[in-house]
Formats: sequence, C-alpha cells, structure tokens
Amino acid sequence: MIRKKNKKYLQAILLAVIIVFLAGFFYWQYNLLPVNPLDKSTKNFTVTQGESVRSVARSLQNKGLIKNWMVFLFQVKLFSKEEQIQAGEFNLSPSWSLNQITKVLGHGTFDVTVTVPEGFRNEEIAKRLETETGISARAFLLSSREGYMFPDTYTFAKNSSAQFMANLMEQTFSKKITAINSEALAPGKKFSGLTLNQLVVLASLVEREAKHKQDRPIVAGILLKRLQNDWPLEVDASIQFALGYDIAQKTWWRNNLTQEELAVNSLYNTRKNKGLPPGPICNPGSDSLRAVFYPQETSYWFYLSDKNGNMHYAKTLEEHNANVQKYIF
Repeated sequence: MIRKKNKKYLQAILLAVIIVFLAGFFYWQYNLLPVNPLDKSTKNFTVTQGESVRSVARSLQNKGLIKNWMVFLFQVKLFSKEEQIQAGEFNLSPSWSLNQITKVLGHGTFDVTVTVPEGFRNEEIAKRLETETGISARAFLLSSREGYMFPDTYTFAKNSSAQFMANLMEQTFSKKITAINSEALAPGKKFSGLTLNQLVVLASLVEREAKHKQDRPIVAGILLKRLQNDWPLEVDASIQFALGYDIAQKTWWRNNLTQEELAVNSLYNTRKNKGLPPGPICNPGSDSLRAVFYPQETSYWFYLSDKNGNMHYAKTLEEHNANVQKYIF
C-alpha cells in the first residue's frame, strides 16, 4: 500500500515537473515572438556608450519592442552575445522577433566603420563622416567640441545621428583621458599649473607639431617651459588653424606659410600672442595627451621639423637658426 502511494506521489511530482517545464518552454517561446507581427513601423532606439545589457533590455520592453526584458537578458547571456551589443542608434520594429532585434543590436550588415585620424580638426572629421555615413557635416560641427573628438576607428549603425557620433567620440575621449590619469577629470585638477582644458589645447599643439611618438614628450616639455617662462610658443600649426582652409592647396593645414600669413591677426597666432591659444587646434590622440601629462624635461628651448618630419632640437637661438639653415632652406 505504501509503495503504491509512493509511486503515485513520484508520478505526481514528475507530472508537475513536466508541466512546469512545458509551461516554462512555451512561456519562453512566447516571449521570443514579436510584440506585434502586424506593426511594420520602426522606432528609434539608442544604446549609449557603456550602457549595461540589463538597461538595454528594460528600455526595449519600455519601448514596446520586446515582450519581456528578463527573457531578453537571459537569452543574451545564455548565448554569450553581451559583447556583440554595441553603442549606436537603431531603427527597430515591434514586428521583429527577439532574436532579430538581438542581431540588429549586434549591428551585422547595418554597420558603417569610420576611422578618424589623429590630428584632424573638426571640419575634417565632419567631412569624412558626411562622405562615409551620409550625416550632415554642419550638424556634426554644431554637436562637436574641438579637441574632444577622440581619434579612433568607430562602428556606427546606419542612420546614426551626427549628435550621437559626436557624443560617442567625446565619451571615448573621457575614457582615454581617465586612463592616462585617473584624477584628470576631478574638480579643480591641475597639472603643471594647467587645467584639463589647457592640457587638451597643449596636446593639440603637440599633435600637429611632432610627427613621431618619441618626439612628443620632448616637444611638450619645451612648450611647457616656454609657457612657464613667459615666452611666446611660436607654434606655426596654431597659425595654420587660424588661417583655415586653403583652396589652392586643398587642405586645412597649408604648407610654407608666408610672412604675411605668419603675421595674421588672430588669438591663435602664437608668434604674436604669449600663452596658449584660446582653444584646441585639432583632436589629439593618446600619445600627445600622454605627452602633456608626462612631458620630458630637457635643456632644449627650440625645435623644428624637417621635410621628412624628423625633429631637430636646439638649446640656443643661434643653434636653432643654424638648424633652420641646414634643414629648412
């Protein structure tokens, strides 16, 4: 009698387990289905840089794009797709299944990859983005800050806005600068008597002046020494920035500046004005940013770059003038 009761008890437990399993399975499958298969419209959906998958899942449900955020979260973690979900702007439809939405958030064929070189000024970045992604160059310029658009290779979802691209580049800058100096963004933080913004301005000068990585800390040290001793910086790259686009040479960075151009009336003319220019002249990369945080002290006061980009240093004006005659003329 006891055995029959135990047998019935075990059968009941097994049946309950099967029912729970089937219920869970069908519930799972149900939540993988589209929210509304008949609604072919799309909704704009943004994944911000550094946003957690949990936050993305909740936002998808709140926007009516998936049925259950926990199923999305578990599905993504189960199949190790967390790293595939990237920052970007997406057009998603409630007629898509959860798996389709996951695939699109992983970009796939919706990607546009753009490389922003070190030392580009914002106008150059805007033109490249307009050419390769179709966004408005003017819209990007209105959304961007010179010096804070970090040079890197970016992957954007098609139809990403200019505002999103500019925000992503600035977020990347913040991460990079924090990696160089974890205290760089703290309130009131100064280095060598300079604020963070001044350091970015200085790094932009170093970026345009020194072609090679090994020269950047030396050039940064020379420019800092000039600042501290109330010398004019005499950085021709800042004058190039002030002059703007050269139609004849088809470049923002014109070569062989004339005496008239060197005398241009601008706050960016570091031959005429002492101190740093009022803002960055380009967007510096990691090496130039690192150089101004950790400059190399030397006995040099002067430098020049020859036609091959090689740097030549001097301790005195006489030595510098000799280098000019030797390497420039």
